[in-house]
Amino acid sequence: MRSLTILGATGSVGSSTLDLVARHRDRFRIAAVTARSDALGLARIARTHGASFAAVAEPAAYEPLREALAGTGIEAAAGPEAVAVAAARPADLVMAAISGAAGVAPVLAAIDAGITVALANKESLVAAGDLVMGSAARRGVSLLPVDSEHNAVFQALAGSRMEDVETVWITASGGPFRTWSAEAIAAARPEDALKHPNYAMGAKVTVDSAGLMNKGLELIEAHHLFALPPERLKALIHPQQVVHGMVGYRDGSVVAQLGAADMRVPIAHCLGFPERIDGPSRRLNLAEIGSLTFEEPDLGRFPALRLAIEAMRAGGRAPTVLNAANEVAVEAFLGRRIGFAEISRITEAALAAEGAGPAPATLGDLWLIDHAA
Repeated sequence: MRSLTILGATGSVGSSTLDLVARHRDRFRIAAVTARSDALGLARIARTHGASFAAVAEPAAYEPLREALAGTGIEAAAGPEAVAVAAARPADLVMAAISGAAGVAPVLAAIDAGITVALANKESLVAAGDLVMGSAARRGVSLLPVDSEHNAVFQALAGSRMEDVETVWITASGGPFRTWSAEAIAAARPEDALKHPNYAMGAKVTVDSAGLMNKGLELIEAHHLFALPPERLKALIHPQQVVHGMVGYRDGSVVAQLGAADMRVPIAHCLGFPERIDGPSRRLNLAEIGSLTFEEPDLGRFPALRLAIEAMRAGGRAPTVLNAANEVAVEAFLGRRIGFAEISRITEAALAAEGAGPAPATLGDLWLIDHAA
């Protein structure tokens, strides 16, 4: 029996994790759960799964949470500090599925508590990669990659020496705008960008996927997770999303991980690691799929990916600025205050203004850079 804390329990990754836990009640129990503001949804999860602690990041959601948990014995709390407290409570594994830079402090809290982290919050490594990886190394804490691409690479690297790795590829569907012209992409509306061809995800990550910013953030994440130089990391468009990641070795071999486009596959791998657990995802029938196709990404039509690659190569605070500016710009796009093309332009302007300087060495540094961007 393994105890599990889920940060972001009401989101898509949190929901997929809970689905797997419900199928393996003999193997997992829920210790603590958090959400941003969905107090009633979080209370329902905490009661159903027998959590002992539930926290909402938004202080205004505390009273609804407290009232919904009254008489259950489940402790309720609110505020960003409470989410970090949840992350540090005794558990065998923390599923870090909070979106955005808000996930960095809870991830660091879990690491400081010596708890293995299943990392679905890519922004933790984009905004604070040196800080997070350094803390994990000092505490001897394992980070298990949950993103399907990084989990694929993790599996393809199993038993191999990093010095034998020549190239790592992470794949992308190409999003809803894969075949659109630059003019059509620039005129895209939020409802267009939110039509991901394969995955059901949160709004922010879906918009990032539409502009290929998500793939750029994943390259930066892979750079930190696998300690690989930028020149060995590549993105590849693969519309079928059957191959999630590949590792090319010095002898010419390429090892790939294949699977259904279902987040429960990489989540199950992390929950069971180093063993395997039964998963409910659809099994691949390659004869039925017939063919797999691949394309180089078009950095002209998708400038967000170019910006992320440049930030990865520049290092320092550039990825932190990239992440912060993109978060604000995507929020503005979803609020219909700017057009889709403005997301990249605003992010590029922020990088030009604030992108030079050292990487954040503390949480305080991170928030200063994030705020400036």
